[in-house]
Amino acid sequence: MNKNDSERMESILQSMGLKSVEKMEDADVILLNTCSVRESAENRIFGHAETFLKLKEQKPHLVVGITGCMPGRDVKQAMKSRLHGVDLYFPTKDMIMLPKWLSELNPNLRPIDLDKDYLSVRPVHNNSFQAFVTIQTGCNHFCTYCVVPFARGTEGNRSLESILGEVRDLAVHGCLELTLLGQIVNHYIAPDPKFFSKKNPYTKNDFAKLLWEINNVDGIERIHWTAPHPLYMDDEVIDALTLPKQVNYIHLPVQSGNTEILKKMNRRHDREFYIDTVKKIREKKPNIGLGTDIIVGFCGETEGQFEDTLSLYKECDFDISYNAQYSQRSGTVAAKMFVDDVSKIEKKRRWERLQVVMEEITFRKNQLYIGVEVSVLVDICVDGVCGGNSLEMKRVNFPGNEHLVGHIVHVRINHITEWILSGEMI
Repeated sequence: MNKNDSERMESILQSMGLKSVEKMEDADVILLNTCSVRESAENRIFGHAETFLKLKEQKPHLVVGITGCMPGRDVKQAMKSRLHGVDLYFPTKDMIMLPKWLSELNPNLRPIDLDKDYLSVRPVHNNSFQAFVTIQTGCNHFCTYCVVPFARGTEGNRSLESILGEVRDLAVHGCLELTLLGQIVNHYIAPDPKFFSKKNPYTKNDFAKLLWEINNVDGIERIHWTAPHPLYMDDEVIDALTLPKQVNYIHLPVQSGNTEILKKMNRRHDREFYIDTVKKIREKKPNIGLGTDIIVGFCGETEGQFEDTLSLYKECDFDISYNAQYSQRSGTVAAKMFVDDVSKIEKKRRWERLQVVMEEITFRKNQLYIGVEVSVLVDICVDGVCGGNSLEMKRVNFPGNEHLVGHIVHVRINHITEWILSGEMI
């Protein structure tokens, strides 16, 4: 989502007549789009600010701005006070003010008029065959460890007309693969449902309806979405996993395998509910790739509770997991109510144990691909080696040339590692 926001800001800057440069020393405007998920991400911003302060001594007209989740949650401006030499400090939704602010700071930068909703700004895409499409932003769930509701606000759903308009435009310009984005993407509720087709087979879940609509856009070949919540994986959304253009992968965050910890996290589901949801998904689509997010060392997590996470991981047989050591974020419910009492050493030990289990399972599952033909959207080619994702979001490498970039090809796998499938193009 941060990447998609950066693409929108680039579009705004281009519309003002600005163009990107390779070296920051050549820039007239520098924007940092920040993430607040972990403390380490925010700490890096302070280091960058010192670098830019020195640069401004040589270029007094340089405009430095910080946006994204960090300013969004810094209500009391405590972090801003440590950022010397920063001219603009604003949350994501205020990016539509950039033309006005930049022209005030530097009269040579011409202002333009923008709509009030930043999601109406069409992003600049790095290539023509892949695109992120934001359908929703913010969150109402307030998981106790999470800064998103504070950084991005409560849930807001983009208009169906606007989403379908952007998707159709992308298809006309050669886009093959879409990734739909939302804080809880499968909780999308259309503010303008009249734009759903009367032929739509889904009747209850607006997100499932949206997936069906996009499946019927000519030119789009692959549809991916992230990140859903287990609570909203109802029968219609699960059925939508079988739509013809849907990738054969779903990323379904669990965060912990212990019901008590899940309750402390305010995840609103227990261990059994999550496992049952995975079973329903695999009943509908047996060979689907499954990923998740897990936090180890959350407040008060015992060794036994961590073992529950390990056992859930094995039972769900995930293909991949993005594992994090719990990082307390100021302003969250967890920071106010719980004690961060699992040591850094213990967090790291649990993280390493989970990584080992993940790599063992991933390697075992990848062996099933040897001799199998997979569909690959080629997104890179360097020194005669092409790479791209399969429908299961497995990374695939094979010999080829740069003319294959942006095309979907078929590759027969003949070698595997934990994270790379290798083969020959058919």
